[in-house]
Amino acid sequence: MLRFLIVLLIGLAVLGWVSSRIVSNLTNDWFQRDMASRAQLAVNGARSALVEHWNDADTDQIRQSLTALAHDERILGAAACKHNGDVIAATHDFSPQISLVEIAAANQPSGANTAGVQPSGHVVSLAGGRVFVTAIPITADDSSALGFIVLVNDMAYIDRREEEVHKLILIAFIVLACAASLMTIIATRVVRQGWTAEIRRFLRGGSHRREFQPIVKDLRNLVARISTERSMEDQNGAWTPARLKQTLAQYLHGEKILVLANREPYVHDRVPGGAIKVLHPASGLVTAIEPVMRACGGTWIAHGSGGADRETADRNGRLRVPPGEESYTLRRVWLTPQQEKGYYYGFANEGLWPLCHIAHARPVFRTEDWEHYQHVNQMFADAVVEESDTDDPIILIQDYHFAVAPRMIRESLPKATIITFWHIPWPNSERFGICPWSQELLEGILGSSIIGFHTQLHCNNFIDSIDRFLEARIDREQFAVIQQQRSTLVRAYPISVEWPNHWVDAVPPVAECRQSVLEELHLKPNALIGVGIDRLDYTKGVEERLWGVERLLERFPEFCGRFTFVQLAAPSRTVIERYRQLNDSVEQLADRINNRVGDGEYRPVILLRSHHEPPTVFRYLRAANLCYVSSLHDGMNLVAKEFIAARDDERGVLILSHFTGASRELTEALIVNPYDLEEVSDALAAALYMRSDEQAERMRSMRALVAEYNIYRWAGRMLIDAATLRARERSRRSARRRAHYERLHR
Repeated sequence: MLRFLIVLLIGLAVLGWVSSRIVSNLTNDWFQRDMASRAQLAVNGARSALVEHWNDADTDQIRQSLTALAHDERILGAAACKHNGDVIAATHDFSPQISLVEIAAANQPSGANTAGVQPSGHVVSLAGGRVFVTAIPITADDSSALGFIVLVNDMAYIDRREEEVHKLILIAFIVLACAASLMTIIATRVVRQGWTAEIRRFLRGGSHRREFQPIVKDLRNLVARISTERSMEDQNGAWTPARLKQTLAQYLHGEKILVLANREPYVHDRVPGGAIKVLHPASGLVTAIEPVMRACGGTWIAHGSGGADRETADRNGRLRVPPGEESYTLRRVWLTPQQEKGYYYGFANEGLWPLCHIAHARPVFRTEDWEHYQHVNQMFADAVVEESDTDDPIILIQDYHFAVAPRMIRESLPKATIITFWHIPWPNSERFGICPWSQELLEGILGSSIIGFHTQLHCNNFIDSIDRFLEARIDREQFAVIQQQRSTLVRAYPISVEWPNHWVDAVPPVAECRQSVLEELHLKPNALIGVGIDRLDYTKGVEERLWGVERLLERFPEFCGRFTFVQLAAPSRTVIERYRQLNDSVEQLADRINNRVGDGEYRPVILLRSHHEPPTVFRYLRAANLCYVSSLHDGMNLVAKEFIAARDDERGVLILSHFTGASRELTEALIVNPYDLEEVSDALAAALYMRSDEQAERMRSMRALVAEYNIYRWAGRMLIDAATLRARERSRRSARRRAHYERLHR
């Protein structure tokens, strides 16, 4: 209310000032025209005598006539002059500051005579104040021009009247402002009291006004959600594996979860010598989902891609994981090389991946790839149905590899609660229309009960795509899509990482990590270390990252010889030509920078291009002075949150691209545009110069956020929403059965 009143008063004050200026200009214009007209009338009355004396060159008589004209108290002086400005006669009080030459030049007639020439005037500022000077042409009987009579009018009385008008307008607007403010306060209080009373009556059941129903519905939903959250609070109020299990038991009666993802959490491969080694894929999806499965149990259905995967699974492709803990089941699905090429490398990663990322790669769509994609989606959908031990299971489908699987699963399990989470950005509707099978993809994904994205922007883009390409009803109040009497909710669930992170416990303290990294890389004890950890993917901005490091060393030579940037880069999708080109270009760029800026011992860029297990990744994160995440377009980017989870010493600086979803949450990071090398180099220098107390303050804030909004909270929110939707659907089915039974027995 106070802000509104302040804005209202300021608005009225501005309006009053503008009105005052308009009135002042109009008043000035009126007075000036009046003075010009009066001057014309005065000269017309004395014109005959003036012409007669002018012809006789009788200056004394002309002066007397001028003195008679200046007898009016508002006329300060008068003068007669020729066309060239020479003075013929003037009153004794005519100001010498007034240039008759300039006045004559400004009022020259366009023809030989001055017939029909109107008197002109203008304001002149003198030492004593403003005056209005009017020049009236004098013509002979034959209409030939003789010269001008110049009258000087006093404007002091006009200034006094303007001041009085300003005061009156100011008083009027002050009264108006006070009246408007008072009326606004009274009206607001009356309306607010009326609405409050009506809402209270509505909540008590005593009112049925339709306009309040949407508000009360939202209010009840909010209260229910807050009550749900509070009822689940444990002693510390934190989301933990135990709390997630409790959520599953309370809302979903302990049912197991089926996860469908292309990438498996554990890969069995052979190493030289024939031994089988367990590898952890370099995947943000696995980083996020695997702790949830360890907490909740269930079955993870994925593509068996490891060289020893078949040997370590039973004849149905199943095995218990993690090794030694065995808290859930991994079900592997086998693909032929042709299926993997068309479904994974073709449609998913040459088509959908560049379509959804603004990273300057042209999407490629082939009919044969689309056919493989559909067939493989059906294979995985069948595997989900096989692994389900109930007709209404809870299924979490992960990412763009399975866009049409939800519809296929829905056809076999119509009662299933299907949550599809899209881990990458969803493009705007115009860009999405590039895909030749955009309608089929949307129809497939709408088989889900809930569709989740990292950010609200991606939710909005998805809704816009539905609106453009499908005939479906969009409920923008509930943010849902209704098709064939079935509703699909669209929600933003910003994904996170495990907290506390069990990999942090598996690595040494920060000091030991730093010492081991310095020894591995043969760096000096006082070296400054920057780190980047990514798959080698063109969306991650690895080239832009290294260019930023080069620009830092060009602009801040004090870091040459001391700062080293270490890029841990896991090769990815090298079957695709664009990725092979990226591998080569990154290696060439690192060599060029090292040759240009480095010397025999000093390498400003160290490229470690191989797969790195989580203990190694976290060791480097704990050893670094800064971590730079330079994604050109990313759904979330969990490396940023892993860096925060790794820094229990509250040191280190995160530099984060504002094209990541994480930048919307981690605002204490140094947010940069990775394309702007000047801004990036400034941020790198700021990070290296940053005091330890500022580092601690920033890191403490980000760690508190990641701790509260961890992966268990992410999963818990989705499962609670799924349970609410599940209960609603069961109630509707029960109501339909009762109605059907009643119709049969009437």
